[in-house]
Amino acid sequence: MASKKDMGAPRSAAPIVSSAHLVSPQSAEMSEFEFGLIVAGNAFHRWVVHCMSAAGLKDLMPLDVLVLHHVTHRARDKRLADICFIMNVEDTHLINYSLKKLQGLGVVAASKSGKEVTYAATDQGRAYVQRYREIRESCLIDALKVDDALNKDIGELARLLRVLSGMYDQAARAAASL
Repeated sequence: MASKKDMGAPRSAAPIVSSAHLVSPQSAEMSEFEFGLIVAGNAFHRWVVHCMSAAGLKDLMPLDVLVLHHVTHRARDKRLADICFIMNVEDTHLINYSLKKLQGLGVVAASKSGKEVTYAATDQGRAYVQRYREIRESCLIDALKVDDALNKDIGELARLLRVLSGMYDQAARAAASL
């Protein structure tokens, strides 16, 4: 049984990681980050699917929802290669499959100019995205009002994620050359 003195002492928490065998003595924090990224990524994917379903567009995969958002972004037609580049998806087949699925649902339309095919959200697609935005405001953004400190940290977190994305891309290129 712990004494009262022991109960008040702060504990040194072990890192929470998904792959203890990969923890580096040089950066246990990177392993903690990767575990957090896995958990946050899965939570984000679950969120976008449920939010779009609540908006009325059901049975989509997370990538489908994200492609629809990107195709809607800035109301400009997008080429497949541009969508892949911006979303940092190497396998064009994954994006192409989502685009075909979204076209079948009537939320994305393809148009051809010469040899080039571009994609844009339809009026119906934009309506679903607008409804998604309203639900996002209500369920997610309003929750940020509770913790101003968290809301302020999000911009810095976004910057760090972009930096880390570049590091992972560079590491992937290095690994591919081995």
